[in-house]
Amino acid sequence: MDNSRFSPAGRSAFVAGAYGAIGEAVAHALAREGVAVALGGRDPARLAKLADAIRDAGGAARPCPFDATDVEAIRAAVGGAAEQLDGLDFLVNAVGMFEEQRLLEAEPQSFDRVTATNYRAAMFLAQAVARVQVEGKRGGRQVHLLSVRSQLALRERGYSSYAGSKGALAMLMRQHAAELAPHGINVNGVAPTVVRTPIAEHWFTDPERNRKLVERIPLGRVASLEDVVGPVLFFLSPATSFITGQVLYVDGGITATQ
Repeated sequence: MDNSRFSPAGRSAFVAGAYGAIGEAVAHALAREGVAVALGGRDPARLAKLADAIRDAGGAARPCPFDATDVEAIRAAVGGAAEQLDGLDFLVNAVGMFEEQRLLEAEPQSFDRVTATNYRAAMFLAQAVARVQVEGKRGGRQVHLLSVRSQLALRERGYSSYAGSKGALAMLMRQHAAELAPHGINVNGVAPTVVRTPIAEHWFTDPERNRKLVERIPLGRVASLEDVVGPVLFFLSPATSFITGQVLYVDGGITATQ
């Protein structure tokens, strides 16, 4: 077997949400594979620290700070990255946020913050990178980080804004796959269950909540960062050139049983 078909080496990527736990793990993995990485996020200091760490490990990375809720800032950051990297082969969109509010108490300000970050930002990140990819005429890949909540609701929790935005993003991804297919650009999604990261710590600190969580997962554990990084790299590899518009659920079997 030609193992090079599973490596994205020699390409360039814009990783949005790069200093979140999943985004950072993806950025490091891409750099180790020989991908030049543009690191997108709001905090310049955190981006610079991550870029230094990647370069110290022998990778190629540069910070590209931007506000994901500002379309012009998105376009400027993507344009600058494309100019520095002579185009962009990949987008990995790991931008996301969560605010829990039950339906009967939900406030529009919170709902708007979540949807602007999880859905609207994805639309215009995808557009900005797609414009670069179409102009470059060399195809490309886009991968969005979703969630099992793009397909499954959750009882006893206030997930309207989060689940709604992730479900909308799953459909947006499919629409983009259809529109960009003639340009040789593949668009897919990776949808994990709970991933062991600092932002998900509330799932693990309460023993009873953790027990109920793990009981729902046939494989008997939550996802690790490595569990998520692998499918992202898979979608960016030459081996998946005929896969587009798909969501890969990294969920230990939850969606197979619910």
